Amino acid sequence: MTLVVLGLGVFGIATGLLLRFYAYPALAKIPHDPKTSAVAQGSGITALVYVEKKGSPTQPEIQRNLNLTSSTYVSGDARAPEVKADGGVTSWIEATRVTNDRDGKEINASVRELCLDRFSAEAVAPCTNQYLQKTKEEGKDTRIPGTRGQAQFPGLNFKFPFQTEKRTYPWYDTGVNKQVDAKFDGEDEVDGLPVYRFKVSVPPTDVDGREVPGSLVGKPDASVSVRLHYQVDKTMWVEPDTGALVKVRQSVKQELRTSDQGAGRGTAVFDGTLELNRKTVENNVRAAEANKSRLWLLTGLPVVLWIAGGVLLLAGIALLLVGRRRA
Repeated sequence: MTLVVLGLGVFGIATGLLLRFYAYPALAKIPHDPKTSAVAQGSGITALVYVEKKGSPTQPEIQRNLNLTSSTYVSGDARAPEVKADGGVTSWIEATRVTNDRDGKEINASVRELCLDRFSAEAVAPCTNQYLQKTKEEGKDTRIPGTRGQAQFPGLNFKFPFQTEKRTYPWYDTGVNKQVDAKFDGEDEVDGLPVYRFKVSVPPTDVDGREVPGSLVGKPDASVSVRLHYQVDKTMWVEPDTGALVKVRQSVKQELRTSDQGAGRGTAVFDGTLELNRKTVENNVRAAEANKSRLWLLTGLPVVLWIAGGVLLLAGIALLLVGRRRA
């Protein structure tokens, strides 16, 4: 009996160690082919729309009070040279398209590819196939490739790390094209699921220069030089065990300013808020709950086994000592 108790104690401790320090690192990795989709919607939005007018080429026009839908699909690139079946790096492709609910016409779109550390979820280099594409031209490759040996989209892009902590993380913002701080903003719940809330805030920032028709910015000139200024306030609700984004809300303002215009005096080419719709949030909650349960077997169960194993081990030692005294 004493040896059985001792054996069970040792088995419990050993199994706990195996699950936590061998199985967890092997299984707590982002997949090579996520195949996930997300839909965000917003109303009362101001946006730049290209309008087709009879007898004339497509012209840019500012339209207000629009209802927009942003659809994003993320897949994996199994052919990327950095991707190995059991490796620690993967390559994901993100395709996003924003459309006008009224007529289904495209407002803007983008595609990008980047390599990710499968454990931390941060972008890594080298990444042979990394690129960003925001425009399409017939017969021309308009992709912007990254610099070899340097991550084109450094920081977190799709999710937070497994076992997310209550601290600031580096998040890549595609509007300002650099890492910004995603600051912990408190604990919350989404449909009963405990989450951490993180916030990203980018003040009005000069991000690009371009030539636009004068009529677009209220000028009589045929063409005018302007600067694009961008700002964003983004809130992300994150399930901490898995690091998965459950809910996202983003308010963006993009403003074209001429050389004589200050903050808030330019022409808004986008001003509005998009938030993941109800169906997407429900799907995210279900997926997070399922993955959280699976991860518990690798994080919570080992603790139970260590405690139970320790108790059994101590009990076995006590029985062994009592047996010796009687002898």
